[in-house]
Amino acid sequence: MTTEAEPLTCKPRYLPRNQWIDAARTAAKINPDNVPEGVDLDDFEIPEEGRLALNIRKYWGKKGVHLTVGFLDSPAANLRARIVSHMNAWNKTGNVTFVETHTDPQVRIARAQDGYWSYVGTDVLSIPHNEPTMNLEGFTMNTPDSEFHRVVRHEAGHTLGFEHEHMRAELVSRLDKDKTIAYFMESQGWSRQDVLNQVLTPLKESSLAGTAHADAHSIMCYQIPGAITRDGKAIPGGNDIDPSDFSLIAKLYPKAT
Repeated sequence: MTTEAEPLTCKPRYLPRNQWIDAARTAAKINPDNVPEGVDLDDFEIPEEGRLALNIRKYWGKKGVHLTVGFLDSPAANLRARIVSHMNAWNKTGNVTFVETHTDPQVRIARAQDGYWSYVGTDVLSIPHNEPTMNLEGFTMNTPDSEFHRVVRHEAGHTLGFEHEHMRAELVSRLDKDKTIAYFMESQGWSRQDVLNQVLTPLKESSLAGTAHADAHSIMCYQIPGAITRDGKAIPGGNDIDPSDFSLIAKLYPKAT
């Protein structure tokens, strides 16, 4: 990992189609508000296109988020503590706690040569217990602290149920489709379909419990250059949890008063 940070890109993981309904039932059991009013999961038809994630939320509920964390490759204790401490940065305003355990952890972190990613929200409970729910490629104690702020906190945001902010319609509408596809295919080695899935397909606002407008400075937002936007202005993205993120986490997972 270099000391000069490149634009953050991560590809959140989603469950295979044959697990969507069971995962939706889990999300509903944990937090009934995850299922839109009037939706009966027993009669729900999987959409031919898109993801069930666009219809069923994956938030943990007003009671807060209290998850155990484990590491699949046994890194040193100081690195484990450092990663968990950055995951707990969301606790500043929200009822969020990540605690390391060596016994059947709910969040399982790997450092494989597989980029940065995490499953979203309650989906982590549907992953086999010997498989990771998050990947932090190449992280060591020599990784710059700025990357712990930028990457670990971002991936923890996915675990808390947040999708990518740059995929809200308000920001997607600013992108030039052809330039965006070409940019990510060249810079990330993604396929055209990857770019459509990860950048150019806007999330349904009904599936989000977000702010009124998209936050271009959110920790959950990619840094997108002005060269591929319609107005030539960059989407700055976030290098750390910003005030809007902290305000939202306090709303979704309020601390006891």
